[in-house]
Amino acid sequence: MATSGLLNTDILSDEIFDESQARAPAKRCDRHSHKPIDMYCQTHDKVGCSTCMADDHRSCQNTFYIPEFIRNNIYQSVSRKIQTELNKITKTLAEQASKFKQDKQRLLERKAELLADIRRFRQEINDQLDKLEKNSVNEIEDKVKCLESKIDDGLKQIEALEARVTTASNKIAFPNPYQPDVFVNMKMADDAANVANKYMKDTKIKSTVEELDFKHDRTILTQLEQIIALGSLTEDPTKMASSLFRIRGDKSYCVKVKSDTEDCYISSACCLEDGPIILADHNNKKLKQIRGYNYTVTDYYDLPERPWQVCSISKTDVALTLPLQNEVHFISGEEKMKRTNKIKTDFECYGLAYTNNNLYISDASTSVYVYTLSGTKLQHFSETQSGQKLFSNIHSIAVSKDGTRIYVADFYNGLIVLDNNGQVITTSNGKQFCGAKCCYITKAGSVLVSTYGSSVLQFTPDGELIGEVIKADSEGRSESLSVCCNQQMSRMFVCSIDDNIGVYGI
Repeated sequence: MATSGLLNTDILSDEIFDESQARAPAKRCDRHSHKPIDMYCQTHDKVGCSTCMADDHRSCQNTFYIPEFIRNNIYQSVSRKIQTELNKITKTLAEQASKFKQDKQRLLERKAELLADIRRFRQEINDQLDKLEKNSVNEIEDKVKCLESKIDDGLKQIEALEARVTTASNKIAFPNPYQPDVFVNMKMADDAANVANKYMKDTKIKSTVEELDFKHDRTILTQLEQIIALGSLTEDPTKMASSLFRIRGDKSYCVKVKSDTEDCYISSACCLEDGPIILADHNNKKLKQIRGYNYTVTDYYDLPERPWQVCSISKTDVALTLPLQNEVHFISGEEKMKRTNKIKTDFECYGLAYTNNNLYISDASTSVYVYTLSGTKLQHFSETQSGQKLFSNIHSIAVSKDGTRIYVADFYNGLIVLDNNGQVITTSNGKQFCGAKCCYITKAGSVLVSTYGSSVLQFTPDGELIGEVIKADSEGRSESLSVCCNQQMSRMFVCSIDDNIGVYGI
């Protein structure tokens, strides 16, 4: 039933009404264009033609011919009330429009400030590059000056030897009649020749110009290539954690290397702070490192068994699980990837996460354990307080930076969120969440979950669904196995069952 009630008789006044005004309305009915709108249903507060009333309001008791209704019901106060409402709404709209204009002006002013700040930062970079250039130029100038001095010293010695040899040669060219003098001059000429030959032999004079070269520090360009912007635009973290990622294009890149004997099966991926993305290739028993805008494999490490989940434990180091060996391996990626340590568990370890110097390790189905980096077991989560099992088929786990939230991607139960005491905060176990494969925490704290149906879902830190980042009905994609993202580069990486990874702009 309509709620406005602006023509209801209980709000009408007793003001005197001029009956000459009560003429039949001239406006035609939209549904029955040959008839005027001359009827009013007070029960539903609707107007219409006689046919409308017969069709839609035949059971209503309070239907009136509008001219008669007006004659019997004074409506001027209603008109004034409507006008008052319109005036109020007009004022509200004007105030809101003014706020929008003010917000736009502040936005443009803030834009100018941000652009000016970017230009200042760019100048700082330019100043630093100028300094690097000056240092390199000074190094070349100093080196050239040193070599030039050596060359000048060599020239002086050569000139002195040339003068001595020339003098000796002149003295024996025109023999003196006194034989003793001829003999002496010949001996002195021989000594001059020997000194010159010895100098040439000892110094082994050769040009150093061709050997002088400048080796560029290519790491500068490599690092710049990995950065998509001079910085990142930040917002309120609480808003960012609940803001759905929007896909802005995608492209696939091959991560297969020559020594791979099977199709790639990237069971897990993580992004390191210093730039590279680390991939756990389950089929080929490898840990792969990709870098740059072409996302090429720049290094890989052969593992003794098939890996499952990998996670970062520092800017350059990662840890990964080897289920068949009941082990967690620690890999350093500072130069060439190499193993630095390992710990042994008494179960097949699959899921893996790290925070606050603790490892969170899951088995394949029922439990999540907390370990120290040295391998000491601290906690064990598998049941609720009432004795019910928490998990059934664990594929992946993640932990918030402060350790207050544990996220479990359970294939049959969806996303399960626990607190640090193992108490369930929320469970997303509807049909839409079934087949959860991987969970990953973004920099802002929201959680990405890849599913068997090839969708990628985004959740708030408390496990409430924000929406689908990638829809399950997208064409041409294989089953999603793992997902991670680098928000500094505005990129999300989705790994499937093939030799390519999908890189999505976000």
